[in-house]
Amino acid sequence: MIDALPSLVLGLVQGLTEFLPVSSSGHLALLQQVFGIEEAALSYDLMLHFATMLATFLYFGRDIVSLLREWGSGFFSADRRDSEGWMLGWAVLAGTGVTAAVGLPLKPLVERAMQLPGAVGCGLLITAAVLWYGSGISGNRSGRPVTVPRGVLVGLVQGIAVLPGISRSGSTIVAGMRTGFSADSAFRFSFLLSLPAIFGAALLEMKDLLAVPDWQSTLPSGWWAGIAAAFFSGLAALVILRRLVARGKWRPFACYCAVLGTVSILLALWR
Repeated sequence: MIDALPSLVLGLVQGLTEFLPVSSSGHLALLQQVFGIEEAALSYDLMLHFATMLATFLYFGRDIVSLLREWGSGFFSADRRDSEGWMLGWAVLAGTGVTAAVGLPLKPLVERAMQLPGAVGCGLLITAAVLWYGSGISGNRSGRPVTVPRGVLVGLVQGIAVLPGISRSGSTIVAGMRTGFSADSAFRFSFLLSLPAIFGAALLEMKDLLAVPDWQSTLPSGWWAGIAAAFFSGLAALVILRRLVARGKWRPFACYCAVLGTVSILLALWR
């Protein structure tokens, strides 16, 4: 059981921070660099991402089915192109394209920044500022409709959020509300937009993993417990976040990120 503890901790951290607005990449980097927890093997990292992706699919299952049905029917009937799902589908595709165009070139910088606690700390301070700003945005109750230009804007923010320490969920939800989405629409669009990005990143990791001989042997002790922890903690985080977004309760997370970011920078300077 003790041998499985690092896997369990990484699973919990991945599940909670993947969805709560505190940056999963920032926390994982700090666990590795400051607290000495070893970086997860590629095989385990991939499975953790699939666990949180499965949690997202389960939580948004009805929305995903409705989106695909309405978007697909628009190809066969012009009358269906006035549906929410038709425009939402194109907004997700456009936002995903922008995310890839921005995020992929940043990969070398991201890999370097993951090794620098000070850089992660700066990212967390940016997240703190974004969340504090977001607490002053109530979100349009009726909400502006999701359109391709607004999807592109949120996709741009998601691309920048690949930098460690910058929360993807927090920054994209705040960006959505800033464009006029209702709080719930911003929450839903943020995570629908995340699915192609997470799936694409997982495919790239899988390509590298399949090049490793006998990759199954690289899985750490207790990997199954970590995956279960990531899945269930991810579901819990989604439930919590939806309630917090509806109430505009961003400031506790802003304070947390500000404190953690400051401590990270100070530790980097001290070392």
